[in-house]
Amino acid sequence: RRDHGKLIFIDLRDRSGIIQIVVKESQQLRLEDVIEVAGVVNKRPAKMVNKNLPTGEVEVAAKTINVLSKAETLPFDMGTEALSLELPTLLDWRSLTLRHLKIKGIFAVQAQIMENFRKLAKELGCTEIVVPTIVSGATEGGAELFAIDYYDKTAYLSQSPQLYKQMMVPIFERVWTIAKAYRAEPSVTTRHLTETTQMDCELGFVEFTELLDILEEMAIKMVKDIKADDKVAIGKIPRLTLKEAQRIINVQEDKDLSPQDEVDICSWAKGKHGSDFVTITHFPTLAKPFYTMPDPKNPQSSLSYDLLFRGVEILSGSQRINDYEKLVKNIKERGMNPDNFELYLQAFRYGMPPEGGFSFGLERLTMKLLNLANIREASLFPRDMERVDVRLSSHEKKNSKETGRH
Repeated sequence: RRDHGKLIFIDLRDRSGIIQIVVKESQQLRLEDVIEVAGVVNKRPAKMVNKNLPTGEVEVAAKTINVLSKAETLPFDMGTEALSLELPTLLDWRSLTLRHLKIKGIFAVQAQIMENFRKLAKELGCTEIVVPTIVSGATEGGAELFAIDYYDKTAYLSQSPQLYKQMMVPIFERVWTIAKAYRAEPSVTTRHLTETTQMDCELGFVEFTELLDILEEMAIKMVKDIKADDKVAIGKIPRLTLKEAQRIINVQEDKDLSPQDEVDICSWAKGKHGSDFVTITHFPTLAKPFYTMPDPKNPQSSLSYDLLFRGVEILSGSQRINDYEKLVKNIKERGMNPDNFELYLQAFRYGMPPEGGFSFGLERLTMKLLNLANIREASLFPRDMERVDVRLSSHEKKNSKETGRH
């Protein structure tokens, strides 16, 4: 709202954008009031044209304004002040700060990423599936599981849609899903969330190099036409084995790349190949989940891959083991019980084609595409060790006061 003498200028926001409303009578309006306006669309005077808005050449002369819902006085200015808030405060007021055009814009971009993924998955001949998020055990082994009370039993939140999409390969051959994944990983970093959104494809009758071709082409097409502050560098994506990457950046061989290693190899890829992407393959077999195919030429290395983008891993995947006996053997060697994978193994007992797949992390891709400082900015309502909608510490204090505990 801008008051100029007897005229009041209002920026009215709706799903289509912003339009300037001109009001000649005094109005008791606050920021974020929900209003209904009837009026006449006029051409703005030449000196009043706003070239920064698609609607900047016109305005609406209001005849009537009907207030549908009153807003309380805002806790902070929704202009530049909202963007300068500390991230925890920004998230404390999430339902309000999401209304800011720049913050809202993050999720308009994210919606476009998902739309592009859907379109490309369909072009690959994939069928959409919906998978459970309540599971009976670990998808990939390990202890990073959220246990939940399931009637008189214990169940878990899924770490990945992996096993279910593999089971669907003999049915549809190619499938895709957008699914939630949960990791009880005790870490608070700028690149980790407790709940993430995964964009997955699983493809039958494919081999390793074909999978690499598909995921790289998909990654490029997903971001190519999305408007961002920094244009994505799209040269030919270099492919390196883990050992090759470690030699290039002169670090000691290890089972994975550290966060700084990922930054360094991406910097090399952009400088040497003009690509913001780089594909890393052949991670140690024992460092990958039990269903990952070992390289026939060197079983210590696996037919696995990560796609890095601007210094962060945004995708992982592999060629999968499709032999029942090998899977059972791997499960046992990893210290797990095949009985806990009964439904999954059933699919392999009765014929599974050569297959593989990959999973994009939606929030990480959004974060790096828009050069955000923290992955929480790329999650509508982020979950981490410190927050489930509200800060867990403040919630505990509130409960403590209500129950009289100190």
